Amino acid sequence: MLEKLTQTFGDIARTVGGKTTITEKNIDEAVDRIKMALLEADVNLRVVRRFVNATIEEAKGEKVLRAVEPGQQFIKIVYDRMVGLLGDTRQDLALKGPDTVSVILLLGLQGSGKTTSAAKLALHLKGKGRRVLLVACDLVRPAAAEQLSALGTQIGVDVVRGDGSDPLVIAKTALARAKKELYDTVIVDTTGRMQVDEAMMDELARMRDLVRPDESLLVADAMTGQSAVDIAKAFDEKIGITGVILSKFDSDARGGAALSLKSITGKPIKFIGVSERPEGLEPFYPDRMASRILGMGDVVSLVEKAQASIEQEDALELERKLADESFTLQDYLDQIRRVRKMGSLKSLVDMMPGLAGQINDEQIDEADMKREEAILLSMTKKERMNHLIIGPTRRSRIARGSGTSVSEVARLLKKFEKSRLMMKKVIKNKKMAERFMGGAR
Repeated sequence: MLEKLTQTFGDIARTVGGKTTITEKNIDEAVDRIKMALLEADVNLRVVRRFVNATIEEAKGEKVLRAVEPGQQFIKIVYDRMVGLLGDTRQDLALKGPDTVSVILLLGLQGSGKTTSAAKLALHLKGKGRRVLLVACDLVRPAAAEQLSALGTQIGVDVVRGDGSDPLVIAKTALARAKKELYDTVIVDTTGRMQVDEAMMDELARMRDLVRPDESLLVADAMTGQSAVDIAKAFDEKIGITGVILSKFDSDARGGAALSLKSITGKPIKFIGVSERPEGLEPFYPDRMASRILGMGDVVSLVEKAQASIEQEDALELERKLADESFTLQDYLDQIRRVRKMGSLKSLVDMMPGLAGQINDEQIDEADMKREEAILLSMTKKERMNHLIIGPTRRSRIARGSGTSVSEVARLLKKFEKSRLMMKKVIKNKKMAERFMGGAR
């Protein structure tokens, strides 16, 4: 996500950040590169001007030119300005307590990912301990209600859908059910159109007046750039929005919408869609995103993803298996699944300091991980528990079953052996270091 912008800003940070002295000429050159990067990212022209002027004004002050580490000071100014551009601080949902029903109204055009985002948000809130009810009120798009029902079944969240043609009646029924059955959160998936029109806005205004939402969130396609900002302004003027969910953010290589929305509309980005999976919704943190754009990574989010994917007891058990060589292909398969649950490899790399924007898509082979998973799933449980029994005949069968070649199966087994040996050495060295440090005290 935001690959071009991250690469450019990362280069600027490395070039200027290491300078022991900095001049006005250095600052002008860096700011010119920043301006071009923002314009190429489809950031609103007014936003670019504000950003550049504020950066120049602060960077050319005595504070930077005479600082102990002027290069680092300049990068800090750019970082602070970037955080401000993205929204300063994390804006969470303003929902009532568990004893009262909170209503979230999802708005957006057709194709923005509104229905999928409704299910993702429901799963996110379910994980926070809330009892969620989804409501299918998009009666314009064919199969929208069916899609929401299928997603609700997949994530274990109840869905209300009507058999009539009036979305207001469906919403009213859902609110009554929520109060009766003690749901504390109702998410309403509203009607959408291919473009903003009066008929849609009138219907949405009536829906807003009926359900009186605590949050009215616009789902906007991040890949549409400036169009997303214009759509947000239109919805805010007619309906009133409290925040934005930027869908398809993982496919947004430029970043114009993310960097323009808050400045132009005054409304915060509250979540970003980072994959098609139900788990693919992340809270939006301006400071973490600014860090990623500047090529500094996002270690906090990476750790949070890891903690959500693996329990501490599982981590300790894994360490024990690696230490005593009882780590099996079944464990290897479990680890692949955990990594995939954390998100795409590209998104994980972007969170690592120094790697964001430096590794292109050709260097990250997502298909290789899927191929390895297919090979492992073509093995029997007995084979996964004891890879030493996998001889030539078994390798041929596994290759046929996974749609791969015998050489690919052999390569996976060799890689597994090497990984097991390497990890055993890492853990052994770690334990030796711990004993040494313990003795030193």
